[in-house]
Amino acid sequence: MSETKFDLVVVGSGPGGYVAAIRSAQLGLKTAVVEREHLGGICLNWGCIPTKALLRTADVYTLINHAETFGIKVEGASVDLKKTVDRSRQVAGQLSGGV
Repeated sequence: MSETKFDLVVVGSGPGGYVAAIRSAQLGLKTAVVEREHLGGICLNWGCIPTKALLRTADVYTLINHAETFGIKVEGASVDLKKTVDRSRQVAGQLSGGV
């Protein structure tokens, strides 16, 4: 088995890990990232980021339902759950693609 040497090995490519790996590489260190599954880790792919996208949809829906408070009349607002989840996955995909 061949041996490869690194100046820094980052375990986990979540928000802290991938930023540390990028910065260390920018500083000229030979850097490796160890990730069990998807770059970006749980937070970016399944946890924090997709959840925030879903919460934003809920915020928008709440604002629409209280629009009259702002002098805006909105009728017939509804939620398309498939589109809501698709948007959440798209946001996560876009961000993890940048990693």
